Amino acid sequence: MRSVLAEPAQSLSDLALGVIVVALAVRLGRSPTVHRHWRTSFWWAGIAALAGFVHHGVVAYSERWAGPSWAFISAMVVVAVSYLLAATVAEVLGPRHRTTFWLLRSIGLTAYVVLAVTGHAGVSALLACESLTMVSILALWGWAAHRRHPMAGPVIVALVTSGAAAATKAIDPSLVRPVALDPTSVYHLAQIVGMVLLYAAVSASRRPDREPHAVAG
Repeated sequence: MRSVLAEPAQSLSDLALGVIVVALAVRLGRSPTVHRHWRTSFWWAGIAALAGFVHHGVVAYSERWAGPSWAFISAMVVVAVSYLLAATVAEVLGPRHRTTFWLLRSIGLTAYVVLAVTGHAGVSALLACESLTMVSILALWGWAAHRRHPMAGPVIVALVTSGAAAATKAIDPSLVRPVALDPTSVYHLAQIVGMVLLYAAVSASRRPDREPHAVAG
């Protein structure tokens, strides 16, 4: 029997990712010691995945709306990454480094503007430029690890796991076709592992009386 979903595997795997990430965002909201930017990043990532469920399940049927829908979801991912960077700056450098945040955030945005001016604008270009922001985030946590920040190791493991999940998009579709999956749906499922690890890193060993642990210069 034919599925009512346009892209069943991608849709249902995005649903699983969205439900789990939203549940983690709710749990983070119950901890007053977790910086609000972490919670906001999880909320945006979870909502983007739920929107992906709708996109792959329903909107993908429409040639007219599939493009705008995907652009909208990509914009939500950009917001989630922005809050991930903001949380990283707050944890590693302290809450009063807004200028640093905007300097780092401008790297990916500037790269996209350059691509747009040269006629290479698009969703794929936008997401590619966001990888520059992720490099900035990893660099900050790498520096924090050097300075023995207590969260650095677990956060780096989580971020590297998420990065490795993205690599699953390049696998041969024939390898996962026997289990009714495809590279994109495998990516969604692998991202669950990364988000759970990030949740564990953020929520572990938080003292109620402490501010975000800025690394001494």
